[in-house]
Amino acid sequence: MKHWKAVAAGLLLIVPAAIAGNSDKGDNDVQKRLENSGTVMKEILNVPDDIPQDLLNKARCVVVIPSVVKAAFVVGGSYGRGVMECRTSNDFNGPWGAPAMYALEGGSFGFQIGGQATDFVILVMNDRGVQSLLSSKVKLGADASVAAGPKGRDAAANTDAYMRSEMLSYSRSRGAFAGVSLEGSTLRPDGGANKQLYGKEASAKKIVTESKSTAPPAAHELIATLQKASPELKP
Repeated sequence: MKHWKAVAAGLLLIVPAAIAGNSDKGDNDVQKRLENSGTVMKEILNVPDDIPQDLLNKARCVVVIPSVVKAAFVVGGSYGRGVMECRTSNDFNGPWGAPAMYALEGGSFGFQIGGQATDFVILVMNDRGVQSLLSSKVKLGADASVAAGPKGRDAAANTDAYMRSEMLSYSRSRGAFAGVSLEGSTLRPDGGANKQLYGKEASAKKIVTESKSTAPPAAHELIATLQKASPELKP
């Protein structure tokens, strides 16, 4: 018993020190995640059969989750961290604003990625979808409807069906880009990452809906890419 008490006491000393020592690393991880998200979005919009322009023009927000891999410690599936970028103004029809950090969790997409890092992009197509994501953790397919997004010319045939979904999801792995189902997985605000990014407690809703949040330099490529590709909402 004395031995375990000594071990516990040692951990109480070591863990806070480790957390303090990793605080800068955490900040760097968040910055890198933003930079990677910008790179992923830019590369995807440059492939021949990318996200249809008509759908991107209708999207209120875009969620980018770069380099998702299977995580053994997540029960039944995978885990990834990324960013949600939304248009500004009350109606989400203005220029692209400050980013909020998000996490994607769940088992439904684990079989699709195997051991290969996979990038995910989710278009949020209406205000209801945005509000659900800003409010709390959202289970895709239950709390918010989601469908595998069409690409290139495939969008023309079933635009109405796609537009009934609150979110459209895509994946890229080994250079292959396609619509993918994310039903059963969850999206939630990453509160710790948002605090690291903005230096204070900040809810995703506050970041997205209030003009006080200034986008950090690491987000500039993502914002510039979206602003160039779709400068205004076209309902």
